[in-house]
Amino acid sequence: MIINDSLFALEDSNEALIDAILNSSTYQNYFSCKESMDQSPEVEYLRSSFNKEKDKFEQISAYGKYAPDYKEQQRTLRKSKRTLDLNQQVAEYRLAENDFQALLDEISQRLAAAISNEIKVDAGNPFFETGKIGCKGNCHG
Repeated sequence: MIINDSLFALEDSNEALIDAILNSSTYQNYFSCKESMDQSPEVEYLRSSFNKEKDKFEQISAYGKYAPDYKEQQRTLRKSKRTLDLNQQVAEYRLAENDFQALLDEISQRLAAAISNEIKVDAGNPFFETGKIGCKGNCHG
């Protein structure tokens, strides 16, 4: 790699992009929701309950339907997970996380397209609309 003014300009552009992302309302909302969720005693209790149920189920899951109370343990685990997922702070965080991921996916797609339509971008989301995984960037349609 040759270190020259072009490299420094690219580095400066990279820093500007990072600053723009960190100052975006999408990131600010994500960060706020994460902080709120992480500081919530209710969410901590629900996580702890879920993890306990998960550990109990994992101990018997290898035996499948032959384990005593297998179905009951499975239901209890699912209820615990659902209770955690439906918590207001967890739900808000997940939505903010999805929005932030969509922003990062869009940025990745645009950067790749600015260089070449042949660059593959794995957005990780099957519903990502601006490009398709494995299409070399030219499968828009």
